[in-house]
Amino acid sequence: MDKLHYEEMKSNLNELIRQNAIQGTRIYLFGHCNATEELVDLLLEKGFMVTAILDNNTDKHGNVYRNIPIKAPEEILSEKDSTIVCIAARAYAAMAAQLRRMGYTGPVRKLVDYNSYAEYSLEEETITRMNERRKRGSKRLESLKAKYRDCFRILCPFSALGDIYIMMSYLPHFMRKRGIENCVVGVIGNGCAKVVRLFGSYQVETFAQKDMDEVIQAALYEGDEGTFIPHQDRPYVVNLSKAMYFKPITLEQMYCCGVFGLPEDTRPYAPVCFAEYGKLETMQEGRAVILSPYAKSVTALPACVWEQIVVYYVSKGYQCFTNVSGDEKPLPGTAAIAPSIAEMKSVVERAGTFVGIRSGLCDVIRDVNAKKIALYPDYNYSDTPWKAIDIYALDGWTNIVVKGEDA
Repeated sequence: MDKLHYEEMKSNLNELIRQNAIQGTRIYLFGHCNATEELVDLLLEKGFMVTAILDNNTDKHGNVYRNIPIKAPEEILSEKDSTIVCIAARAYAAMAAQLRRMGYTGPVRKLVDYNSYAEYSLEEETITRMNERRKRGSKRLESLKAKYRDCFRILCPFSALGDIYIMMSYLPHFMRKRGIENCVVGVIGNGCAKVVRLFGSYQVETFAQKDMDEVIQAALYEGDEGTFIPHQDRPYVVNLSKAMYFKPITLEQMYCCGVFGLPEDTRPYAPVCFAEYGKLETMQEGRAVILSPYAKSVTALPACVWEQIVVYYVSKGYQCFTNVSGDEKPLPGTAAIAPSIAEMKSVVERAGTFVGIRSGLCDVIRDVNAKKIALYPDYNYSDTPWKAIDIYALDGWTNIVVKGEDA
């Protein structure tokens, strides 16, 4: 979960506490994901107990996070005491609707608003609020047009390094297909902007999430033909969600064929603007491992998994480094290393081995010359029958699902 969404979640939770909405109530969370785990941590830190995490994935039922069981959503219907369901996952609308269809009548609260423009209501207050947002978005869109005259606008709605990487690898084909000479790429945050710049001298504009939401709302509402939103989720370009129930479609295919409408055999462009890490001499060439246990949008692997990995590589005489950012801590028994996105290629190639949770960082280094291992938590992609590894597996990598019994 990115910092802005985390702060929003914390603020909304504090408001529930101020309203006395969760005190003396049995708290359930819906949707086991990275954001939900961070919400659990926050609730425990504030002295609240969580009764259970509800999730539709039967493979998760019986597992625990910080001694909190993961159960089927129907479990809440047997609850006799006062309850509340808090949701920090992206699929709030679908989850809330499911609870109501099941017959749950208690309060359901959204803690994070990921798609703040996608609010469906005919109430006058909602319509007025959405119109105000659309007006603000229109002003930002006009400012963007004025700043980058004669540039086609590419607006990326979420802060996801992997999505940005894959999008950029097919963008030149799309531009050539459309006859577009110049573009500006709008992204959320500096990390995504750095990924864009790996692919050359693109013009990049960074936005806060809510500002991006408003600009996209305006572009969609006004049918702006000079703006394109390259993302596989509705309501941007395509609706692949129904097809995903019948067959797995890799993230690469979603962007190449679904988003950009390119032939399946289109070869992606590779990044060209890498930099060399300034302290490569501190690493034993070919005898080090870069460990990457952190990801914003993926549930964390158990600490014991990483402990076992560190023990294994130490026993083989490898130097062990943990890739960290911000206030992240290195794994016990390893040294911290914090190269920039552009420097990661040089670091991994010098080390010779990379082991990381499957995240956008893996996309950034997908083609580096080293031994690369991607670890996948055992979860389904959205509410489809397909595992994450079916959608995100990387060619040329060792792709491993970490099941509960592996921990």
